[in-house]
Amino acid sequence: MNSSRPYLIRALYEWIVDNDCTPHLLVNAEYPNVQVPPGFANDGQIVLNVSPSAVRHLHMDNDAVSFEGRFGGIAHTLFIPAPAVLAIYARENGQGMVFDLESPVADEEPEDDPDGDGPSGSEPPRPSGRPSLKVVK
Repeated sequence: MNSSRPYLIRALYEWIVDNDCTPHLLVNAEYPNVQVPPGFANDGQIVLNVSPSAVRHLHMDNDAVSFEGRFGGIAHTLFIPAPAVLAIYARENGQGMVFDLESPVADEEPEDDPDGDGPSGSEPPRPSGRPSLKVVK
């Protein structure tokens, strides 16, 4: 099956914009083929305002998100492969979705787990410094 991530990104983007909020993407800037302006990422991640008023030529498909945006007054073309999107959320209230980290090559077995059994605990391991969002009601 195809990854559900690009479909969820598009649906949540539309939902956030329809509710007059500002959609933001949290992106793994170190993922292969990510094109973001140098010097704007912190700890290998960058938050991008992708509201209709902030970007031009926004295109979202099953492979990537691409658009033109301005950073420090300079126009840049950005290209974000779908697996590099770590979260999409509304700036005003934080509502949205966080995605699991995806390895660049999905068909390869992880080298950390030689027996292939996966994690033994009830909670999946979280890398340190990984962002997380909570649902607050």
